[in-house]
Amino acid sequence: MKTRILKQLSAATAGLALLATAACASPAASSESTTPAASETAGYPLTMEHTMGSTTIETVPKRVVALDPSYIDAALLLGADLVGYVQYRQDPKAPFAPYLGDVADATKDSVNVGTMAEPNLEKILELEPDLIVSAKVRHEALYPHLSKIAPTIFSVSTGPTWKENVVFLGEALGKKAKAEELVKAYEERAQKVGAAILAKKPEATYSLIRFTGGDTARLYSSKSFIGEIMADMRIPRPKDAPDSKEEIFVPLSAEQILQGDAGLVMVSAFTPAGEEGDKARAQQEKFQSNPLWKRLKGEVLPVDDATFLASVSIQGAHAVITDLAKHFGVDPHLP
Repeated sequence: MKTRILKQLSAATAGLALLATAACASPAASSESTTPAASETAGYPLTMEHTMGSTTIETVPKRVVALDPSYIDAALLLGADLVGYVQYRQDPKAPFAPYLGDVADATKDSVNVGTMAEPNLEKILELEPDLIVSAKVRHEALYPHLSKIAPTIFSVSTGPTWKENVVFLGEALGKKAKAEELVKAYEERAQKVGAAILAKKPEATYSLIRFTGGDTARLYSSKSFIGEIMADMRIPRPKDAPDSKEEIFVPLSAEQILQGDAGLVMVSAFTPAGEEGDKARAQQEKFQSNPLWKRLKGEVLPVDDATFLASVSIQGAHAVITDLAKHFGVDPHLP
């Protein structure tokens, strides 16, 4: 059975662009059986409703493959056995973000299964996972194939629902209560640090402008990752600032850059090695050399792009709070 699926997945990998219409094979049968303790299997089989349908997880997952960075972080947060992950950092020698802390022991046996854009289905199959997790926005076309390898659950997205997704994965792992506690602890810390900042600077407001190499800069909205963190801290955006209820950012031309002004103007740039990063650096230089940039009244603070924009996780949010507490000189209320 495994050989048959491997052949089918090889064909699927060769034609990822056509996966939405690829044929589906019969489900794989496990080649080994285990008998976990009764306490571990309480609540299983577990049937989860998610954006792609209904998935039954027979027993508590022991081998998890995460195909989105936010779910990699969530799996590590919840103490899951992360056997497979997609590469989401430029340096393959340091595949896990610094804001995660020391995860060497937790990831010593974890395997890179390819990029987020093109995960290697054969590698995933070889890992024999008992849970695969990702998002519809990432891998909708791959779902029929992934679900034949192992029980697969998808959230709709990752960015706007990052806190909900921790609880979503926690439920699948039999750790929903722990996940809810971790989210609550983050929210309580965010409120405490935010209150300390506002006590020191009652009129504090924020914005975040990001450069990615296009014609326009990105002013991140209240719907974005940083937008949710700052809302949890109770630190507002400026009154009448451009916003979006549907998108995570509002585009700003160089001539519109004053619309991104705030008490604190956080600035980041997506600068991977190569042409893409060079374009972002050139764009940032162009915008910041514009005379209008010098008319920004707020304090301009460069921030780490990988943490403030790309992390989209509880660990990343904690790192953002720590950096802001340090910047404002308040108690970080470290977890």
